[in-house]
Amino acid sequence: MPAQPDLLSRLRRALFGAPRSLDDDHLFHRLSLIPFLAWVGLGADGLSSSSYGPEAAFIALGQQTWLALALALLMATTVFLIAAAYSRIIEQFPHGGGGYVVATKLLGPRAGVVSGTALLVDYVLTITTSLAAAGDAIFSFLPPHWLPFKLTIEIGFVLALTVLNIRGVRESVIALVPVFLIFLVTHAVVLGYGILAHLPQVAATAATIRSGAAQGMSGVGMAGLALLFVRAYSLGGGTYTGIEAVSNGIPIMREPRVQTAKRTMTYMALSLAITASGLLICYLLWGVGPMAGKTMNAVLVERMAGGWPLGGVFVIVTMLSEGLLLVVAAQAGFIDGPRVLANMAVDSWVPHRFSALSERLTTRNGIVLMGGASLVALLYTRGDVGHLIVMYSINVFLTFSLSMLGMLIHWIGQRRTDPRWLRRVALFGGSFLLCATILVITILEKFREGGWITLTVTAACVLLFSLIRRHYRGAASHVRQLYEQLNDLPVAAGEPVPVDPARPTAAVLVSGYNGVGIHTVLNAVRAFPGHFGNLVFISVAVIDSGEFKGEEALAQLKLRTQDSLDEYVRLANGMGLGAASRMGVGTDVVEEAERLCLEVAATYPRTTFFAGRLIFQDERWYQRFLHNETPMAVQKRLQWLGKTMVTLPIRVREA
Repeated sequence: MPAQPDLLSRLRRALFGAPRSLDDDHLFHRLSLIPFLAWVGLGADGLSSSSYGPEAAFIALGQQTWLALALALLMATTVFLIAAAYSRIIEQFPHGGGGYVVATKLLGPRAGVVSGTALLVDYVLTITTSLAAAGDAIFSFLPPHWLPFKLTIEIGFVLALTVLNIRGVRESVIALVPVFLIFLVTHAVVLGYGILAHLPQVAATAATIRSGAAQGMSGVGMAGLALLFVRAYSLGGGTYTGIEAVSNGIPIMREPRVQTAKRTMTYMALSLAITASGLLICYLLWGVGPMAGKTMNAVLVERMAGGWPLGGVFVIVTMLSEGLLLVVAAQAGFIDGPRVLANMAVDSWVPHRFSALSERLTTRNGIVLMGGASLVALLYTRGDVGHLIVMYSINVFLTFSLSMLGMLIHWIGQRRTDPRWLRRVALFGGSFLLCATILVITILEKFREGGWITLTVTAACVLLFSLIRRHYRGAASHVRQLYEQLNDLPVAAGEPVPVDPARPTAAVLVSGYNGVGIHTVLNAVRAFPGHFGNLVFISVAVIDSGEFKGEEALAQLKLRTQDSLDEYVRLANGMGLGAASRMGVGTDVVEEAERLCLEVAATYPRTTFFAGRLIFQDERWYQRFLHNETPMAVQKRLQWLGKTMVTLPIRVREA
């Protein structure tokens, strides 16, 4: 009878779900998102920004609210322009990666780490801002004496979304679809009625705009109005946040991924442009202004639906859907933040463990980090949306600007070979100008109000990530130089040597055919001269974020792993030893290696296990965090089961 799981294991499975089977032929199909679900999971971030972006822009207009109409037109134009630019980025980078990959490939690794870091901070603030704004929307129609519980509810949202995303992206998105649909329906009613009900007053509205323009010209002049308009446009930059999320999330899209991503981008652009611009126009038509304890959207809906039958119910449903959509919008941070972390981990900017996948095939380490960091930001700001939006918008437009600049330079370089270059230069040049303008004005305007925090945190993280990469590259370079002569070790050709399970066997855990693995094999044989008659090579094809990109990538990973094992078998045969290999596929290298070792021990009773382990001359506390210590973890498990395992040192002098 198999052992029954303990209480903790049952609880973990109930919360996070059962492990996914890597043998499922339809695994990638089951995990991927169709355009509508991608719109819910990623597009909700952009759509939900209409809950706070237009309000910030409208308030910045001050007494010159008549400028709201022009601001709405420019806002819609900006949405479509940035979305069109990112659709071209999706075509150029069909495997995803967003701003980090674009900046790395087109502007270099230094620009890439700045863009990637900005994205990470941005996605933390996406979660925090969305959930804080959700709290504001929900508590706009609740009794004022309930306000002390707002922060507690927002913390609960963070924890719930963390658990949902560890279970899986698709499951978390499907669970939130009803909220998304209710938001679309209620806000379509608000925008439709809000504008159509004022059509008979078009002449009066036009007269009000002319009067406001005349007063503005006489009061502050053309230059003053232009500065005010640009300032309001820039401070409403939170409206455009989330547009980039689709290009980051391509790996979770249903095939054909590029077409799915572009369709998702179209859905997002249309819904955001209509909603954000429509709200600005409704603020103007209905004379809405800021009110303490309520969002402007809440004031608008209450004023509009106050005389309707069941108007109070409509207000509650509308604001509740807006609040819960903001919860859905936090999904973008949980979906794309860990993905950026994983891409940076593959490039050694952050600890490699962030590229690992859980048994549910989610980037659990990254999800937990994003949830924890957003909790810190939420507690620091006490859920103040105004404070958060300032911190949030800076990094959004830093990433936008770097991406647009990279694509602009790329297409200028294509002017002699691609007839589309001029149109692309115009698109990315215009997008870069708008994004850079918003970035500069936001920094100058809001530096002392919280912008400095974002810039300081981003700069500190860039420095930290640079030190991490320096460590990884230094360690890898030292190991490569130490054993590079072994890579060219001649392998004697000849017939395979038969394996005798009764003879003493050395089982060596290897990772690719390289100097480290060969060094471990040779030292294992030298340590026990003439003792071993067999060599068995064990390797785990680890499925991490860098490999989990479709059925073809998985098949190629298995093929590469088996090819490496075959090289080791030929090496052992050339040494006159019988040889065999065992390969496993999994997300947890320690668990899969333990399983393979026990299989080998059952077949070859007189087995001693060997593995190479990095040993640093000067041990420091951070080295264990940066390196996964797999040999030690496997050794501990095998020794508990009564098996013998020897770890051989791979000495590294850290620079």
